[in-house]
Amino acid sequence: MRLLGKYMLILLKSQMQYKTSFFLTALGQFLSSFSALLGIGFLMTRFRTVSSFSMEEVLLCYSVVTMAFALAECFFRGFDAVPAVLSQGEFDRILVRPRNVVFQVLAAKMEFTRVGRLLQAILVLCYALPKSGIQWNWDKILTLMFMIVGGVGVFSGLFLLFAGLCFFTVEGLEFMNVFTDGGREFGQYPLAVYGKEVLKFFTFVVPHALFQYYPLLYLTGRSDSKLYMLLPLLALWFWVPCLCVWKIGLRRYRSTGS
Repeated sequence: MRLLGKYMLILLKSQMQYKTSFFLTALGQFLSSFSALLGIGFLMTRFRTVSSFSMEEVLLCYSVVTMAFALAECFFRGFDAVPAVLSQGEFDRILVRPRNVVFQVLAAKMEFTRVGRLLQAILVLCYALPKSGIQWNWDKILTLMFMIVGGVGVFSGLFLLFAGLCFFTVEGLEFMNVFTDGGREFGQYPLAVYGKEVLKFFTFVVPHALFQYYPLLYLTGRSDSKLYMLLPLLALWFWVPCLCVWKIGLRRYRSTGS
């Protein structure tokens, strides 16, 4: 952890060498997310509720998903650069270094400008918390924290899965964006609004619903099941199959040259 902290400090200092660019990029991240927020506002102003969820409850869902994605994108975007590293023949250097490969990929790239999107999600959360009508207690506070942690785990697992598949294809698979960036977009609303089949897929295949929909039911009092409170922690197990794909791909790796 100490070495990872040093890497983080080095990357932050390097990105802060161009402070104007850094802050403008962060500002762009902050403002670009408002387009989705305005869409929610227009929709909820017209229809008042979506599948019985009020605007404040939808905003709570939006802020959690956006916050989780921003944190995952900040610290795990190194996996997104794996296709370029493979195609340029630079992955061999990673393999000969005396450090874990996953650690090296993590430490190679961190997008601290995503703090802009994170700040916007925090502001929306601060608005939604008192307006949602939820009676907050320790159970509910823990559930909210578990949702964010579980979301970071699922999104980072998807980045890892994307990188693992690149060992077989060399080029990145664009369809994975449906579950990463797309997961952030359609995760702005409770997943049940998309239908039962979609909810099943995002429960048992890509577990977005485990940190987004079911804990939200517990938060809003639609369910009293403590299991829904703990489901975001179960979503962290999504890393297991993603890590397996990564390790299988790593064993099959053959240098592509330069």
